[in-house]
Amino acid sequence: MTANQSNGQHAYRRIQNVIRKRIELGKLRPGDVVESERELARIHKVSLMTARHALADLAREGVVERRHGAGTFVAPPKIHFNKLMSYTEQMASRGLSARSKIVRLSSSESDTEIAARLSLPSASPLAVVQRVRLAGEEPFALETCYLSADEFHGLAVPSLERGSLFATLERDYDVTLAYADEEIDATDADQRVSDLLSIPRGTPMLRIRQLIYSSKGTPTIYAVGLYRSGRHTLLIRRFR
Repeated sequence: MTANQSNGQHAYRRIQNVIRKRIELGKLRPGDVVESERELARIHKVSLMTARHALADLAREGVVERRHGAGTFVAPPKIHFNKLMSYTEQMASRGLSARSKIVRLSSSESDTEIAARLSLPSASPLAVVQRVRLAGEEPFALETCYLSADEFHGLAVPSLERGSLFATLERDYDVTLAYADEEIDATDADQRVSDLLSIPRGTPMLRIRQLIYSSKGTPTIYAVGLYRSGRHTLLIRRFR
């Protein structure tokens, strides 16, 4: 690689990092206009080709959308569901920080159907963690996780607002999550969901129900996620 090529790569990555940071801080929101190639080249004192390369890479990653004749816009957050990843890992894969708001954390609930899914006695107490997921300042998902309250007592609000439930279980309880069985369907936002996600009641939602297993094959989390329609991409790779 020549010195010019190295400098060019450094420059377009700097441009990308600036745009990602503005999205992360909420200074750019989904649908907002991003500066044109020419404006970015002027602001960052780089060539037009370098600015074009920076935007093209961000578009390939799904961070921005380029609309012919209209310009470049911040894209809605898109999550690919072909790999079992925590929300924190999903956001990190896009160069963004994960943010969550806990709306419910309890350890005395019981639900016969969910207990059965987790292979627990029917009267077992359940820990319930419900969080609104945010991209920048925009709420885009409501996720509810159910776990054995006896096995996972002491889950704390601060660690779950700042970090990953997957990482918390691995760090504090020596449990590694490995795979999940999923059911995917569509539903409509009820009044509570519409209030929490700031969307009209009846908005189409993608619902994903997951039974997540540990590396020992033990059902560990039953999760129900409600995701804003149009904010996510289901990517499936098939082999013969």
